[in-house]
Amino acid sequence: MSSDDPDMPRRRRRQSWLDNGQSLRLRFATRASAVLFLGAVVAAGLIKGGYLDYEGSPWLLLPGRAAGIAGMAAEDITITGLEHHQPETLLAAIGVSPGGSLIGFDAIQARNILENLDWVERAKVQRVFPNQLAIEVKEREPFAVWQRGQSYYVIDASGAAMSGLAAGGLASLPLVTGEGANTAAAELINQVSAYPDIMLQMKAAARVGQRRWTLYLDSGITVQLPEKEWREAIALADELNKTQRILSRGIRSLDLRVPGRVNVEVAEAADPDAETAEKKKVAGGN
Repeated sequence: MSSDDPDMPRRRRRQSWLDNGQSLRLRFATRASAVLFLGAVVAAGLIKGGYLDYEGSPWLLLPGRAAGIAGMAAEDITITGLEHHQPETLLAAIGVSPGGSLIGFDAIQARNILENLDWVERAKVQRVFPNQLAIEVKEREPFAVWQRGQSYYVIDASGAAMSGLAAGGLASLPLVTGEGANTAAAELINQVSAYPDIMLQMKAAARVGQRRWTLYLDSGITVQLPEKEWREAIALADELNKTQRILSRGIRSLDLRVPGRVNVEVAEAADPDAETAEKKKVAGGN
């Protein structure tokens, strides 16, 4: 290219504009990156400090809105099997809310979380892409109320306590007390249920020394069962009640702890001879 090229000044000016434009874009990109980085740092600090997670914060809705735009929001949630708990309790456990984001949702992990809840016996979680969630649970069945000290727990037939249920709302369940009563309750209650007259009167059963039971009836009578052969003792109490109305004779307690003997404590006996006669009559089932 000769030095007397008439287009040389124009080409130099054009090259200068191109260089200046590239330099401006580079400076703008650098500054924009710095601003974005600074904004990310500030946002992370606010989130970590809990300044954006107050109730009603619009920032909490962003993941769900973004997921909705992408078609990954929980718009269709089906829950089956709940009897004693609310759907909100279940969804909160796995971190899902209607309309919330399903991005990164792990159905297997959600199932494991649900099955670790003390009121869930088993669970099934299935995600149908993009925005459907099907949850099926089987709750543990309330079987009795277990009193331990001053605390009351709803338990299932295995003795597992269910913290999600309030004992006060299930007053119709049998009450068992004492250490070990929770795991031994099912065997006792199932046995007593075979004798409706006694079952209808039983308001509580106390586990004594983790070895034997004492039944408490509505009438205030206690029935003390032996450590061994307690099933036979319940059958004997039922037989005495049918033949002699022993549980309606104003007694205080029926002691069946000694095999082959029936000891009765009379509630009120004005005549000592009458009390002695009563004991002789009942002793041995005669």
